[in-house]
Amino acid sequence: MTQQTIALEVFRYRPEEEHEPTFQTYEVPLKKEWVVLDALNYIKDEIDGTLTFRWSCRMGVCGSCGMMINGTPVLTCAAFLETYQPGPVRIEPLANFPVVRDLVILMSDFMEKLGRVKPWIITEKEKPVAEGEYLQTPTQLADFKQYSMCINCMLCYSACPVSGLEPDFIGPAAIALAQRYNLDSRDEGSAQRMEILSQDDGIWQCTLVGECSAVCPKGVDPAGAIQRYKVASTNDWWRSKLMPWGK
Repeated sequence: MTQQTIALEVFRYRPEEEHEPTFQTYEVPLKKEWVVLDALNYIKDEIDGTLTFRWSCRMGVCGSCGMMINGTPVLTCAAFLETYQPGPVRIEPLANFPVVRDLVILMSDFMEKLGRVKPWIITEKEKPVAEGEYLQTPTQLADFKQYSMCINCMLCYSACPVSGLEPDFIGPAAIALAQRYNLDSRDEGSAQRMEILSQDDGIWQCTLVGECSAVCPKGVDPAGAIQRYKVASTNDWWRSKLMPWGK
């Protein structure tokens, strides 16, 4: 019995060889248990060792294998190959990012934006170790836990039309992670983050298309985080006008 196959149209860009990207078609086995990442590894191991892409855990945890499949940003380790029958399956690097080689994108702009929102716990004064841990109730944990699930896969940036049109936009994942710390009962840095994210390249550039939340593999809901941020920013503005002595 002849093994069934499916065609993968893979984005190729080798800057030392070509000035413009091309697509190369590969026929790979169509196995029920295979995800798209398995097919890419088959190409790498059995057909064309020059194909370049990122992956690590193969468990939807590291976030490194995000790519565009038929125009939609997904984790290739979570996309079963058989769902794309009869093919062909078009595989491209994540949209809205510079391409380094083949399916590998440049992440430095995102990392710079992430650092700007200060995604760590900020305290005015550290309490002495002798006073014990910073305790939280389950309710306090639940308030920010959803936003802590972000794996920095950057699918949301590829899905976000604002990120494509406005490269300076800080973006959904960075803002969601800022909100994660703002809502943490141990943190005292929300004012510092608000000063950064209320600028022109921050929360107000979001037009609430919601595609970032639709593609998020962890259900983080960056769109919801941004809207909560907008409400908080608006409340801060009204307080400053109505109660200026409270600054």
